[in-house]
Amino acid sequence: MTRVSVNGGETEAGETVAAMTGGRTAAGAETAEAVAGVSGVDAAPGSGPAVDLDAVADWRAWAASTAPADRARAEAGVRLAYRRAGLAEPERVVWAASPREAVTLVRALRDPGPSVREAVRSAPWARERARLHGELGPQGWAAHWSATGGRLWDFTQALVDRIRAGVLDELGDGAETRLVLLDAVLGQHDAPWLAAFATREGPLDGLAEVCRAAGWWWPYAEVAVLCERPVALHRDEAGRLDRGDGPALAYPDGFALHAWRGMPVPAAFLEELRTLTPQRIRAEENAELRRVMLEFYGYERYLADSGARPLHTDETGTLWRIDLAGDEPVVMVEVLNSTPEPDGSRRTYWLRVPPATRTAREGVAWTFGLDASVYAPLTQT
Repeated sequence: MTRVSVNGGETEAGETVAAMTGGRTAAGAETAEAVAGVSGVDAAPGSGPAVDLDAVADWRAWAASTAPADRARAEAGVRLAYRRAGLAEPERVVWAASPREAVTLVRALRDPGPSVREAVRSAPWARERARLHGELGPQGWAAHWSATGGRLWDFTQALVDRIRAGVLDELGDGAETRLVLLDAVLGQHDAPWLAAFATREGPLDGLAEVCRAAGWWWPYAEVAVLCERPVALHRDEAGRLDRGDGPALAYPDGFALHAWRGMPVPAAFLEELRTLTPQRIRAEENAELRRVMLEFYGYERYLADSGARPLHTDETGTLWRIDLAGDEPVVMVEVLNSTPEPDGSRRTYWLRVPPATRTAREGVAWTFGLDASVYAPLTQT
């Protein structure tokens, strides 16, 4: 499959517009509706201000950046954000290498003062959203959000959710850790909602500067804790975390997330993939992990190495079945391309079909959305 390694601003293509449902979660996540302030509104074509697509691309790059934090720029942004909120600048700025380390550090701080997240981030965002919504109207705002922040929302929020889950997994899913996560401002991962506003000068300029320069951060009355950006980010063409030979997301201190096509997996599991055997695949009791093993190993190779036998053969191909304990069987049709390659060989394709498939013709017909009784190709291509 095609994978996209994001490094210093290279990102995947094909983001979808955010789904407008839900609200803020107990762990601090916000949904597109909570940020955009829209629900069930159809945007009128051409409504809303002109969108600078290059600027949206810049925000996408900052959201996915794995470059080292620009600490001077980030700290200046933090102090500006405090001033914009009418607050005294923090007495100290402390750096952490990852969100995990930042949460640990925040919990150990003595007298950091109360969180000022509401004043620094939530209140100015709400005022700017209300102002722009009033200028554009419901349809104009919905169109503007879809063309700016909505383009970035899904893949960025999925990443935020995974980072939060990773911190909770490592530090414990306790109330104190969750409360600290609620105090976080997301830095680079605030890019989706910042993309909808003018940020070079005005109420959001300090927040935008931190977004362009660093990762997550925690604003308290006396202390601000800032986080480095990740050093590695690997995703598939759908934008999901994905890497088969190491962490899909990694921070300088070793905090990392491992995933295969978006599914969280243990680090030790990925190490084992390189030495898989059919016997090990069959012995795996977790059905989800077993599916990952099969995808990595390859269904064709598994069929060959496990001595599987065909269920049915006709002029359309050969039907194979892999029975898996505790899971639905994998049923596939082996088809031979009737058009030869330049060297005269013919390429074999494997088509996964529903478990109830009984004949090769039925399986091939299903891939075309047809019943076997009406499927009669003149030529297999």
